[in-house]
Amino acid sequence: MNNTSWRFVKKRTAADGAVYVSADGTRYRRTGGAELQAEAAFQRRLADLDYPVPRVLEEGVTGDGHLYVVEESLGDQTLHERAVASLNGGRGLPDDVTDTAAQVATRLLRAQAAHAVEPTPGALRQWLDRAGFTQNVFQENPDLDNPRTRAALGHALDGLAAVPLVCGHLDYGLPNVLPAGVIDWQHHGLVPLGYDVLPALEIIAFKGGNKGYTASPEQRHRYLAVLDDVARDTAGQTISQHLGAYLLVKALFFLALMRPTDPSRTDKYLKWQYRRHLFTKGLEQYEHTRTVDTALFPRLDQFAAGHRAGDHP
Repeated sequence: MNNTSWRFVKKRTAADGAVYVSADGTRYRRTGGAELQAEAAFQRRLADLDYPVPRVLEEGVTGDGHLYVVEESLGDQTLHERAVASLNGGRGLPDDVTDTAAQVATRLLRAQAAHAVEPTPGALRQWLDRAGFTQNVFQENPDLDNPRTRAALGHALDGLAAVPLVCGHLDYGLPNVLPAGVIDWQHHGLVPLGYDVLPALEIIAFKGGNKGYTASPEQRHRYLAVLDDVARDTAGQTISQHLGAYLLVKALFFLALMRPTDPSRTDKYLKWQYRRHLFTKGLEQYEHTRTVDTALFPRLDQFAAGHRAGDHP
């Protein structure tokens, strides 16, 4: 490894490792295990396909035996950080953030549509199980593993049968997006076209207001319209009609790994119940309209008030 001076940034939440930045801010170094090597190889491949990803500059092994990867910096402020920094007493997401989000999403969507992957039998189901962490969700919430849930998920998969499969991020959102591209590809895999980018403004609601900001209906509509134009141009079909199916899967994703093991952690219990509530609301909406309107989701503090009053389990 070179002699660059590195400053610790954070531990990696989804891997055994950490993130460091160079003294001049132009490079990032990430450490981890074998999964990091696979991530770097995937990222190199995406760069060759003109995906908006950081270029991998160096790979190696640290003195204590950990793998490391050095990549170019795409900037020092994600769109999430920009949104939080721009809040001024309100909760509205600035238009320049949503417009930049649409620009980056457009670049990613174009690259994905240009390099669709030939599907294999069961690939769509494998995406559902991986993207929704279904095994974990149903293990922690066995009451949700029922004919009603399976019917809705089956309908979602049927509706996505004609959607191209592409190399995707699986954890796409404003915290992973910078104006120059998309970072943190450790959860990569095959996804139906649009799964990464379409829900980016919608999934803010699953945080229960803890992000500090929210996208307006007008911003969400404008964002989706831009992506539909790109999909129509590159893949010959619009994709916003699949947002309901994607958000049903996202509702599973945000419920995964939420059930607390310590009964004294009432805060974690409340958040688990909140995510269960959002999944149930999303499921009900999808059953009736084949869409999910996250604007109808309660904030966490609203749910907590109802919980204390006995309106929720």
